[in-house]
Amino acid sequence: MISLWVATTNQGKLNEFRNILGQKAEIHSPLELKVYSLPKETGSTFVDNARIKAKSLKALKPGEWVVADDSGLEVEGLGGLPGVHSARYARENASDSENNAKLLKMIAIRSAGNRVAQFRCVFVIYDPTGKETVIEAVVKGTIATAAKGTTGFGYDPVFIPDGQTKTYAELGVAIKNQGSHRAQAIRQLAALLEQKTSS
Repeated sequence: MISLWVATTNQGKLNEFRNILGQKAEIHSPLELKVYSLPKETGSTFVDNARIKAKSLKALKPGEWVVADDSGLEVEGLGGLPGVHSARYARENASDSENNAKLLKMIAIRSAGNRVAQFRCVFVIYDPTGKETVIEAVVKGTIATAAKGTTGFGYDPVFIPDGQTKTYAELGVAIKNQGSHRAQAIRQLAALLEQKTSS
């Protein structure tokens, strides 16, 4: 089984990796390291920020598979915001509920008639030799008028994926993991790992 180091301390993200990859990879995180601090995400794009995080962890685990993701919500009526600022949209170290509240407020003020949105996920992956691969996945949807549901994390309570009438937080983890932006990216990652190990 491949050992895969995921550059996040977000338990929700780690659970998604474990649930979707199953027995295809043994998931490790910086939480297992005695000394590690996540680098500041100073990039202007999702790729930039994912690369910053991946390089930071790769420096400590040079002979391992390392992956970092940067993902976020892009709202059409807000000019693509919160985008790369999704995790800290309300403020630095904002809670999910604070970010959701600000998002709903800004949409009500600026684009109540346009609630079109998409989740974007970008992975930067380094294999044991240091070769980089970039994976990107998107899921389209709309923003609900109020936060609903109790499962998931981040903007799950306000995002309704196309083809559904409920938010991810209402639909539950099993349905989300069938087709979310990160689920799609993780499945592309699984295919890459299988290809590399079988060649």
